[in-house]
Amino acid sequence: MNILEKTTPSHVRAEGLRVVRGDRVVLDGVDVTVSAKSRLAVVGQNGSGKTTLLQVLIGRTEPDQGHVHRAGTIGVAEQELATGHGETVGTLVAQAIRPAQQALERLEAALGTVETDPTAYAEALDEATRLDAWDAERRVDVALEALDACTDRDRRLDTLSVGQRYRVRLACVLGARTDLLILDEPTNHLDAGGLAFLTERLRQHPGGVLVVTHDRALLRDVAEEFLDLDPTPDGRPRLYAGGYDGWQTGRARERERWQQEYDAQVAEHQRLAGAVDEARGRLSTGWRPDKGVGKHKRQSRAPGIVQALRRRQEALDAHRITVPSPPRPLRFPASDTRAGAPLLDAVDVMVPGRMRAPVSVRLRGGDRLLVTGPNGSGKSTLLAALAATPGVRVGFLAQEVPDATVRMSPGQLRRRQLEQILADGPDLLILDEPTNHLSASLVDDLTAALRTTAMAVVVATHDRQMRADLADWPVINSSEVQRNP
Repeated sequence: MNILEKTTPSHVRAEGLRVVRGDRVVLDGVDVTVSAKSRLAVVGQNGSGKTTLLQVLIGRTEPDQGHVHRAGTIGVAEQELATGHGETVGTLVAQAIRPAQQALERLEAALGTVETDPTAYAEALDEATRLDAWDAERRVDVALEALDACTDRDRRLDTLSVGQRYRVRLACVLGARTDLLILDEPTNHLDAGGLAFLTERLRQHPGGVLVVTHDRALLRDVAEEFLDLDPTPDGRPRLYAGGYDGWQTGRARERERWQQEYDAQVAEHQRLAGAVDEARGRLSTGWRPDKGVGKHKRQSRAPGIVQALRRRQEALDAHRITVPSPPRPLRFPASDTRAGAPLLDAVDVMVPGRMRAPVSVRLRGGDRLLVTGPNGSGKSTLLAALAATPGVRVGFLAQEVPDATVRMSPGQLRRRQLEQILADGPDLLILDEPTNHLSASLVDDLTAALRTTAMAVVVATHDRQMRADLADWPVINSSEVQRNP
């Protein structure tokens, strides 16, 4: 948590930010303000600069151009938390409640001078009240419990798992009463109860909120404005109002205009190129007069055709496609899978030590199946077993498929893997946590395609919004072992 100057209303305001890494421009022309009532989401695909922007806003990274002004107090929850210096859970708790304790100490000191310096006492009381300083430690304890985080103040952070450390730090940030909250992927490592607690806390937070997340449910529930860092025709980010739906509508309209402008320029370039080819053809054959016509007529027509070719070539050379190619939307190829065609009939599938009980699954062309259940209940094991069924064209996207030979972001790699699977034309598509690493807009495209493809589809996911979107699908709960008829 950073304590910043309190001479003006709390805010983080950035203007003209540009960040370059090597030969790559990560951010360019970014203007953004987080103020007392902001509910701002920073969105974009992996590698679009979201975390870099957060680092600049909190002062951990200096931009190559532009400047940032900060006022008020700010609570930060980053994705990574360094350990190794003997810090404990109590260390983070103490850091979180220290501003409140300092406010109480100043109030106690001012109390003794209330008669001689009433202004100082009033200011100290106002600060303690704003921080709700008397309740600070209890708020942190409530957050630790709600996020299922370690409450043992003496527990060293380096003995906790990554997820446990993240929950402790997030609880401390949420429990402290800061003017602004800046959170990077705060839904990571949270269960359903933790997600509900986080959502409610962000809704009720009296100050400003900036959140970087792929979690569409959190975006829908909390965000009112969206700073979209994905590519645009002019390379500058876009700010959309109107909540999640306003972002999606505005983004779709801009993409449509972008595609139209690009298509128009490409069509004009092709028209000019065609005119050059036509003129060149006339130069070689078309200008020759009919047999028996005098030589002087051929000679008089040739210069005109040459000039026409030159003019058209000059027009083609002068034309430039100034609009960059728009990003490709995620679309499923047409499938030849026959509706109702038998594909898979797995009876009493069982992997000892990995699944709690046998499961039977029957799938035909066009069928849908949603696999749910807590971690460790056998979802991934079941999906892998179904994918290994002989005699079926299966496309299987595993939960994590690392590829050290490809240098791209996790989101880009995930999309590439999915597109390669679809290109093979499977009859049965099996997806294990398909939203991992994908941006919110890309997951919306994926969900729409899953609902309309002719393939049979099996999906296992913890993604709250995807589960809501697919709520009308038949379900197997791996912890209850319901069977799909």
